[in-house]
Amino acid sequence: MNKSRAAIMVAVFVAAVSCPSLGQDSKAAPNAGKPSSPQHEAQQPGREYSGMYSFLKEGEFVQITVEEEGRVTGFVSRYGDGQSDKGTFLDQYFRSGKLDGNKIIFTTETVHAVWFEFKGTVERGEGKNPADEGYYVLKGTLVENVSDGAEKAQPHSRDVIFKRFPVDAPPAKN
Repeated sequence: MNKSRAAIMVAVFVAAVSCPSLGQDSKAAPNAGKPSSPQHEAQQPGREYSGMYSFLKEGEFVQITVEEEGRVTGFVSRYGDGQSDKGTFLDQYFRSGKLDGNKIIFTTETVHAVWFEFKGTVERGEGKNPADEGYYVLKGTLVENVSDGAEKAQPHSRDVIFKRFPVDAPPAKN
């Protein structure tokens, strides 16, 4: 191979390495590597339900994040009720969670012998605009499981409605 042809091949190789879009299949995702826009996220089913919702007591909340394929992640932030954690703020992350249409379920990790299971729906609430408090609500049954020293769970079930907190409005376009 002559020197000029080798130089051209080196130049093409360097260009391909430094410009990742060269040599890619035209059928590749056009937005690969770009962060998703809020509009794109809102188009994915259930993403609009993501947010912070009230929980059992004033100051407590549940954070819901709807991810790809209906996977739900999040956590419950609540005040402890036990002798050792009375009044202490506790975070209990989801061990599992799923959204199927508007049906939602989640189970938290166990913290200080307590874990929660929720089964219900996400529904439109009284809020008039998506940024309003209560635009969406989680409505269903919450089971609070309290384990005694013998690892025996005492379930306490109740019907609940958790309102989504207000959402900051996006900046106005000029």
